[in-house]
Amino acid sequence: MTDHGDTPRNPLAEDAVVLDAKGLRALAHPVRVQVIGLLRKHGPSTATRLAELLDINSGAASYHLRRLAAAGFVEEDTTRGNARERWWRAVHRSTQFDDMELAEREPEATLAYLQSVAAIYAMRTQRTINELQTMPRDWRAAADMSDMPLRLTPQEATPLREELWAVIAGYRRDSPDAAGAPADAERVGVIVQILPELDAPSNREDTAQEDTAPEGAARGDDPR
Repeated sequence: MTDHGDTPRNPLAEDAVVLDAKGLRALAHPVRVQVIGLLRKHGPSTATRLAELLDINSGAASYHLRRLAAAGFVEEDTTRGNARERWWRAVHRSTQFDDMELAEREPEATLAYLQSVAAIYAMRTQRTINELQTMPRDWRAAADMSDMPLRLTPQEATPLREELWAVIAGYRRDSPDAAGAPADAERVGVIVQILPELDAPSNREDTAQEDTAPEGAARGDDPR
């Protein structure tokens, strides 16, 4: 799930909002997930600017901002704008969702939220691939998209996740104002996915099939 926590907490989620049922239902819409992501990435914005980035009308953007505000994810930035133009800012820097009981109580909202997150990850990846040829050579060399299949137990996967968090936590975290970053630093998206492939065939299944096969039928022999 996104921005895990619990045992122990994700070190990058110190200022995260922990999703409850109300928050999960509010984020069970792909546009709202994108809106909160843009505010966290770029800083305060207006409904009009967000609508342009998301290719939706400003009325729809305003509606989603109000829903996010009601759930406590965004708030009006009273230091900006005027009576005709409202600015909004994110209340938290990240979202933490690792409540299995909540996921079981709200299966539809959980599925909608996680599907939205996965879709955003896919869009980010595709955007980078599309820009690869015009990207500076150093960044092309630094970029990575790897698939490393492992065979683990749940008890082994958990410390793997925590070790990855610890490595990432050792690097400079991004912020809209890029505070403390060198002039040539850019935003880098590090997406960590530990995805069990429970439908994949295993050696145990192969062995079980061999054990129950007719005599002479193992390894493809013709029993006739």
